Amino acid sequence: MYKMTKIGYMKNYFSILLIICVVNFLSASEDTKTKNDPPTKKKAFVVMIDPGHGGRDTGTPGTGRYKTTEKDIALDVSLALGKMLKKIPNVKVIYTRTKDTYPTLQNRAIVTNKKKADLFISIHCNAQPGKKGTAYGSETFVLGLSKNKANLEVAKRENSVILMEDNYEETYGGFDPSSPESLISLIIMQEEYLDQSIEIASYIQKEFKTTGKRKDRGVKQAGFWVLSKTYMPSVLVELGFLTHKKEEDFLNSKKGKSVMTKSLYNAVKKYISLHMDTSNEEEITEEETEEVKTSKVYKGITFKVQLAASSKKMATKSYNFKGLDQISREKVNKIYRYFYGKTSDYEEIKRMKEEAVRKGYKDCYIVAYKKGTKISLAEALK
Repeated sequence: MYKMTKIGYMKNYFSILLIICVVNFLSASEDTKTKNDPPTKKKAFVVMIDPGHGGRDTGTPGTGRYKTTEKDIALDVSLALGKMLKKIPNVKVIYTRTKDTYPTLQNRAIVTNKKKADLFISIHCNAQPGKKGTAYGSETFVLGLSKNKANLEVAKRENSVILMEDNYEETYGGFDPSSPESLISLIIMQEEYLDQSIEIASYIQKEFKTTGKRKDRGVKQAGFWVLSKTYMPSVLVELGFLTHKKEEDFLNSKKGKSVMTKSLYNAVKKYISLHMDTSNEEEITEEETEEVKTSKVYKGITFKVQLAASSKKMATKSYNFKGLDQISREKVNKIYRYFYGKTSDYEEIKRMKEEAVRKGYKDCYIVAYKKGTKISLAEALK
């Protein structure tokens, strides 16, 4: 009986020892795995560049003095812009076309949305139909209504390419490029991204004026089909008028394309720096916060984080905004804009923006006010 008990104890001892060894081995393996695992990568900022027209759709031929047309210049500038943007860390560039092909307007939008782009830029050249080519300069469009006849004509011209497609009536749900009523139906689709679209458009126009030394025709609104179907900040750029001889010469020249590309690059780079997703960056612990927390107060400036814009009026309660408090609302025309936070401390508003991103507001961004009037962030930070 004594021997059996002793043997039993020995078995239990070795069993416990074996379990301890296994647990230690697994713990060590897990520690090694954790140490060797690569850090979580931040989500890349995706830029979709859309060289306008292509293939059988040449776009405007200009004055006819060159073999190249709008589609060729748009492609050259687009590819050059993408090459420069790819050098920015954590930026991914995608094109709707890289050769002389014609993706339909519908396919351009589908691919852009499927790739979950953070910014859509459609690059074109302008024309002045029916005149001797006196108009010149660069302009950038965002989606919207316009009573300006010239803006409507630009939208009609760019939208009219759908008529070249088979079964276009079925594909585009009866959309008529020449009908103002059809243009109105597009607007509601992009209202959530309008402010950001205007923001990047303003950066582009400023660069065209300062870097490109071009005539600034401003940021404009018109009903472009392709902009209405892309669910992210979106702009359509008109580099210049190919019906104006001097501007056509400039845009066909190596120097001209380089200057316009550099202007676009500067604008997009600035936009990316203000909207890059930082949600996956290593979080600071509470113990570290006091040591690294900084402030940068701008007297007379109020910063907010814009979360969304909608035609719907919602109560500014935390349950409507994923648990975020300090919510405010502003009505501009028929659109309600919703903001998180209110401070003159730029470092604090950046932290609040990061918190909003972590809550799921990936497309939120910082806005600035001076004496109650909205101003550009760039102006506020001067």
